[in-house]
Amino acid sequence: MLQLSLKSGVPICDQIVNGVIRLKALGVMQGGEQLPSVRALAIKLSVNPNTVQKAYMILEGRGIIYSVKGKGSFISDDNEA
Repeated sequence: MLQLSLKSGVPICDQIVNGVIRLKALGVMQGGEQLPSVRALAIKLSVNPNTVQKAYMILEGRGIIYSVKGKGSFISDDNEA
């Protein structure tokens, strides 16, 4: 899914944001598809959960994803973003 480069000089949060945007643009992630939980993605990427939470907040602010309380975060449909 997402790959991070610790040597790139780009903040990890920004790498997550850009990675999700790229995956959506390439059609790897479709509208309505559920993202991993903050904790699950943090464990998979070996990063702090606060970093993933911040990335998800940025993505939601840009309309790339949306959150459903108690369900998780999902990719927005193209016509919503």
